[in-house]
Amino acid sequence: MAKPRSRRRDRAEVILDAAESLLRRSGNRTLTIEAVASEAGLSKGGVLHHYGSKDALVTALAARKVARIGAGIAAALEAAPNGPAAFPLAVIAHARKLYAEECGFPDALLIASADNAEAAAAVSAFLADQLALMGALEGRPGKGAALTLAILGLMLSRSLDFHRLDGAELDRLFEALEAQAHALADD
Repeated sequence: MAKPRSRRRDRAEVILDAAESLLRRSGNRTLTIEAVASEAGLSKGGVLHHYGSKDALVTALAARKVARIGAGIAAALEAAPNGPAAFPLAVIAHARKLYAEECGFPDALLIASADNAEAAAAVSAFLADQLALMGALEGRPGKGAALTLAILGLMLSRSLDFHRLDGAELDRLFEALEAQAHALADD
């Protein structure tokens, strides 16, 4: 019995990969069950078996992205030096990696999530958790939230292609965020 479950889970991942590929390549407007099925090499019914609607698919995509970001932060936390600044430094390290690699949250998925109450709720819950974790480190109220929202603003503006920093300019920005993380921990 374990094999069919594994195959189902694998097929669900294939569908999510196909949907993500479509979003990256063509944007939110082209994300249809039919297009995802074609991209995944499955029937429309095969996609609907796993995700009963486009909304369910978008919700699953957003949940997977949030889980990946959380896992990336956890991995960065394991590599971060111990101390009170470890968590904010891990968040910054992961943001730097995402900024360099992929925009962090593809704009089409961001837009699709904003139009989907369940997906937006998953993203909002993740951000609320991040704000709470940063807030737990605060010496003075507001500093952890400000740092979290600065990182979020940087990532969102990159994802939406409002700007693209590189080289020394990007290094200075991340170094400033790291300095704020240390200051937050020292308060």
